[in-house]
Parts: sequence; structure tokens; C-alpha cells
Amino acid sequence: MARSTLFRDRTDAGVRLGAALGGVVAGPVVVVGLPRGGVPVAAEVAAALGAPLDVIIVRKLGVPFQPELAMGAIGEDGITVVNPRVVESAGISEEELAHAVSEQRAEVTRRARLYRGGRERVPLLGRTVVVVDDGMATGATARAACAIARAHGAARVVLAVPVAPPRSLEELDDAADEVVCLETPERFLAVGQHYGAFDQTADETVVALLRHAAEHARASSSGSSTRPLLHDEDVTVRVGGAVLLGRLTVPDGPGGLVVFAHGSGSTRDSPRSRLVASALTGCEMATLRVDLLTREEETDRRHVFDVVSMADRLAGVTAWVSAQPLVGGLPIGYFGASTGAAAALRAAASPAVKVAAVVSRGGRPDLAGASLSAVRAPTLLIVGGHDSVVLGLNEWAMDRLRCERRLAVVAGASHLFEEPGALEEVGRLACDWFATHLLAAT
Repeated sequence: MARSTLFRDRTDAGVRLGAALGGVVAGPVVVVGLPRGGVPVAAEVAAALGAPLDVIIVRKLGVPFQPELAMGAIGEDGITVVNPRVVESAGISEEELAHAVSEQRAEVTRRARLYRGGRERVPLLGRTVVVVDDGMATGATARAACAIARAHGAARVVLAVPVAPPRSLEELDDAADEVVCLETPERFLAVGQHYGAFDQTADETVVALLRHAAEHARASSSGSSTRPLLHDEDVTVRVGGAVLLGRLTVPDGPGGLVVFAHGSGSTRDSPRSRLVASALTGCEMATLRVDLLTREEETDRRHVFDVVSMADRLAGVTAWVSAQPLVGGLPIGYFGASTGAAAALRAAASPAVKVAAVVSRGGRPDLAGASLSAVRAPTLLIVGGHDSVVLGLNEWAMDRLRCERRLAVVAGASHLFEEPGALEEVGRLACDWFATHLLAAT
């Protein structure tokens, strides 16, 4: 192979790849590198595009008796991508698949904590996500990474690599909206063959690159409306024998606290929850994103629709957070989605719970039943214009609420608000509602 086709190192490959992507991507962009070797390349791409940098953690799920054969992959938040053809042909049972997922989940969590150092993951929802690796041989990992980016809500996925064999690129046409590759040699033995220097990337290098990118992003936004954080960490809340997991985030000078009630279909770490919470933090609100169900309960529909139990837990969480030094005394609002919205409204109807405002996103307020008429907190119901069934249920609930209330319909949005700009509109509506009612209570 001619020397001109070689990359000096991963930095050189990233600079050249970033230049090639300049005319390909537009709008809000996030660059994600595949650890470890893909991160140095992705760092240069992110710098060229002026985009935030993050990693996408993917672990292969190998067939038990043939580990090198992938039957799927798992990413953060437990997002799992399964190849049904391999599962069927290998005769993999549900128990075997679940065991493989369980084994790899801990490693995904460990690597995410190691690489980010406790920082929040960059939201992918509604954004163009550029998935970057230092090269590609078979494309199995890249395919899984693209699928997981979509599962996290990416509006568009661009797969970008410096080098790959032509056949692998052809087989990935359906994995990404666009594939960008600088070199496609016919004679391809290994990725490292096409680099002058191809040393193994250390974990410490990945950590340093991500930390530098995060610090640069904070410095660049220092003149914006982003507020510095006083506190941001995972918490555990014990309520009625259950151990509930949450994330408490407190900006400098909060004017209120919004408790996120997660029931079915959403968790404290879901991209949708994180994006709305980030918007609220930007408008002077502390947030507590809490899962009202344990991991075991999430898979049991008896618990998923047990609104009474979730409302009781939410009341317990409210009492707990009200006693925390950083946020004690702040007026409290509830933000709920799906069955979590019903739990929020039922809890708000209790005379023992002091809540200043409620917001429901794509929620099921109808499940709060007779409690609706007892809610006194001003309530905002947000529904997607294309979510006709849930819209009807929210209109039904509007007729039964006796408090200050409003129904906001986001035009063109579906149930999960996955359309570009839809979730940002949810964040804006929620900020306005809580700013009006929580800050007024202050």
C-alpha cells in the first residue's frame, strides 16, 4: 500500500475526518467515540465541528457456546439490541439472553463512570449523532453503536471512520443515515495496518480527552444562561421498605425544586428526562429525578399501573427531599410522564403533600381517577399533537380538574416527543409553568 494512504496516527485521522464531515452534518450535533481507540479520533472531529464530545459504551452479547459470535449488544440505560436471526439459529433461550445482558450491564456501568468521572452524559435526543471509531473491520460494533444511538433518541446518525474495507461499508448502509469513510482499501487485513503509529489507547487517555472537552464546553458557555451547579449526584431514598434511586441536581441560587416522577416507560437516566431536567436547571430550578419503581418492579405490569403505591412513594420522596439542607424550604413542583404523571397528580391531591405546581408530559392523568378533583396545584398537561389516544385522555382529565389548569398540544409531536425540537418545546413550557408558580410561591 502506498505511504500516502496511511494516517500518521489517530490525531491525524481525526483531523482529516473532521474536515470531511464539515459539509455533511448540520444542526445540533453530538460526536461520540467508541472506546478506546475511537475517542482520540472523535476528539479531533468534535473540535472541527464545534460539537460536544462523549463516548458511546457498547458491549457485545456473545453466544454462550461461541462468544465471538454476537447475538446482540447492550448500551447504557440497559438499552439492548438483539440480532433475532442469530438468537433463533443458535437456539438461545430468554433466560440465556437475560443472563448475558446481566453479565455485561455491570461492565457498561463501570466504564461509563470511569470515562466520564461522574459527569452527565451528553443528551442525544433530537440531535445528529456522529459515531466515530478509528477504523472498522467487520462493522459489528459500529452497527450496535448506531442502533444504541437511535435508541437514545438520535434524530440522525452518521457513522464516520478513517478506514474500512468496501464490503463492510456496503453491509452498513441500513445502520446509519450516512456513512463517511476516508479510505477503502481492497487489501484489508487489520485497522492498524493503515496507521503509521497505532499504539493501544489507555483508559487514562480517554478520561483526559473527555474531561478536556467538557471543560472547554463549560468555558465556551460561561457567557450563556447555563448556571453553575452547587450539587449533582446520585441519591438513594428509602420509602416504605423500597430503595428508590434518584439524581439530585442543584444550581446556584435555585428558586424551586422539581421532582421528576418516573413510573412506566421512563427512568431517571432516560434522555428525555435528562434533557427536560437540564432545561429546568437553566431556569433556576433544582431537580430530583427519581425512579418510583425498582428495577425488578419495572418489568411487572402490576407495579407499573399501581398508581396508588407510586403516589405514596412520591409523597415519601417529597418528605425526604424537603429535609435536605441544600433544597429544604424550596417550593416543590412535580414533573411526571406516563403513569408517573398519574402518581404525581394523586400525590398532589393529598392534603399532607405541599406541592406548588404539576406538569405532565404525555401522561396518563386519567389513571388518577377521582383524585383529579382534589388537586389544588396549578397543572399543565403537555401532549403531542399526533398522540391522539393520550390527547383524548388528557382532555377527559381537564374536565375533571378543578385547579388552575392548561392543556398544551405540541404540534407534530408523537407520544415520546422524538421529533426534532419537540422535547425542547416541552422544556420551554415546563420552565415557564414552574417559573410562574414556583418562583411566585417563593
